[in-house]
Amino acid sequence: MDIVNPAVEEYLLAHCTPADELLRDLVAETRTLPAGTSMQISHDEGELLTMLVQLTGARFAVEIGVFTGYSSICIARGLPPGGHLLACDISREWTDVATRYWQRAGLTERIDLRIAPALETLHALPADRAVDFAFLDADKPGYPAYYEELVPRLRPGGLIVVDNVLRGGRVLDETRQDEDVRGVRELNEMIAADERVQTVMLPVRDGITLVRRR
Repeated sequence: MDIVNPAVEEYLLAHCTPADELLRDLVAETRTLPAGTSMQISHDEGELLTMLVQLTGARFAVEIGVFTGYSSICIARGLPPGGHLLACDISREWTDVATRYWQRAGLTERIDLRIAPALETLHALPADRAVDFAFLDADKPGYPAYYEELVPRLRPGGLIVVDNVLRGGRVLDETRQDEDVRGVRELNEMIAADERVQTVMLPVRDGITLVRRR
């Protein structure tokens, strides 16, 4: 399913705050990796993350799924002085790229990278450590468990941004039953029925859902 028409994509990017040299270099290097840019967010989505962090006044953010660090940079740039991003991933190969660009961006003091299963990292947080903002863009079968771990920690008015909630439109096709689609479909239904939150799903790129804790 054509979620974003190429002509619309080009127009969107032409009318968005442009990427700086650092982000352009990161995209270029990511293209040389085996995964390419298939797991990297688009620039307009990155600008949206920065803006949402700023609008929520977030000081403590969590990212589940770092890849090469584009979204981490966008989130960390939106944090105020003294703000902190907990970045969760299991790949040293990809996050080694991320850490080089965080250093170049002057953001290493704001980002705490944890190489471990994200659920273990979240379980280890102090019970009174409130999350202001979270970005979920990791393994799709794990989405429901990550969500259930994040929501109780989210402060009132805090925000979770979930990426890839349309899976190229495959969530609409009940004949598609691979584990990635099932994981996303399950989370979409959970969020829609969750009375703890307000939510809106947007057809941005591969679909994003904004989840605000009541």
